[in-house]
Amino acid sequence: MNPESFFSKDIKPALKNDPPGEWMPVIPDGCIRLSSGYPDPELIPVQDLKNSVLKLLEEEKDLPLHYIGSKKVKDLKATLQLLMSDRSMVVASENIMITSGACQAIDLIARVLLDDETVVALESPTYMEALEIFQNYTKHFISIEVDKHGLRTDILEEALEERRKNGEKLPKVLYTIPTFQNPTGTTMTEERREHVMRLADEYDFLVIEDDAYGELYFNQDTSPLKAKMRRNESRVLYIGSLSKVVAPGLRIGWVAAEKEFIQALSWFKKDLDHPFSQASVSQFLHDTNWEVRYTILRKVYRAKCSLMLAELEKYMPDSVSWYVPQGGYFVWVKVPGTDTSKLLEKAAAEGVSYVPGKYFFLNQEDGLEYLRLSFSYASESDITEGVKRLGKVIQSAVSD
Repeated sequence: MNPESFFSKDIKPALKNDPPGEWMPVIPDGCIRLSSGYPDPELIPVQDLKNSVLKLLEEEKDLPLHYIGSKKVKDLKATLQLLMSDRSMVVASENIMITSGACQAIDLIARVLLDDETVVALESPTYMEALEIFQNYTKHFISIEVDKHGLRTDILEEALEERRKNGEKLPKVLYTIPTFQNPTGTTMTEERREHVMRLADEYDFLVIEDDAYGELYFNQDTSPLKAKMRRNESRVLYIGSLSKVVAPGLRIGWVAAEKEFIQALSWFKKDLDHPFSQASVSQFLHDTNWEVRYTILRKVYRAKCSLMLAELEKYMPDSVSWYVPQGGYFVWVKVPGTDTSKLLEKAAAEGVSYVPGKYFFLNQEDGLEYLRLSFSYASESDITEGVKRLGKVIQSAVSD
């Protein structure tokens, strides 16, 4: 028997892509992990989560352990509505669906909206797992450059005009991380945000807004594309996540969109929920002073980012450059004339890891000179030592 002969015709092309997570670097024991886009371990609210779980079980006994037993699951949606309203997103309950993390949200949206003829516009570089997901459904992409001010909407407009002029198929969706982008850390300017939304109207496409890092600003909040002040915010399918502000292992994300989209997504999601996790997080959110928690998160990540930037200035050769993020987890570094994927083995041997830039590009050749550093997970002492080690490796490479 040949098991592959039973795979559907739609699945077979997707299996020709690189395996999921192929981009993950192999990290030797003792290596400083400047590659890990994880929260600071000290900021995971272990004790508070434990207290909330105990409180939940004491009050509701077995109910949270059934399929849909705890009323806290419904309360979670209401709490997320409140958190969104603080950032000018007024969304009704029927317009929100809880998902098992942001990746399930992206996959469900792709499943409902895309087919093998759909054109997707996306940033270049972009979140590698979103790229993996979209490639499971279509091979038709428009890659638009990101600079220090986010998505180059002028290039997007030129590409759209050219395709219309030539009678080519226009994109159905644009996937964007406009705020503290992964991997570049950049933030789309307000002018470009308005431009994106005007283009969405003119060329009739939807916008998938991935806002996993939006709450983690250092100095000033940025209005999401989904904010009510934009007249066509109904075109936006907004993806939120608690992975970066609570804990990723809880797998709590959500989609906010027009009711018809939510109904279609729910059709395929069915009951693939984690009721106990949702009820526990709902209890935790109820017990938490979010203004205080966000203040702590922003303070810690601001300090870590500032430290990494200072160490880069100290240890990197003059030819190396990087963007200065205003929030989030990442610093995007350019090492001219160097293939960072080949350099990683030497860096790991020196005791420091990063993610090579090529994995964030549809055309991997475009990313050979780049690498992504994360300041979120490593301690301050490890950031200092890690950047020092990396600087030594890069200095040696550019001098050869």
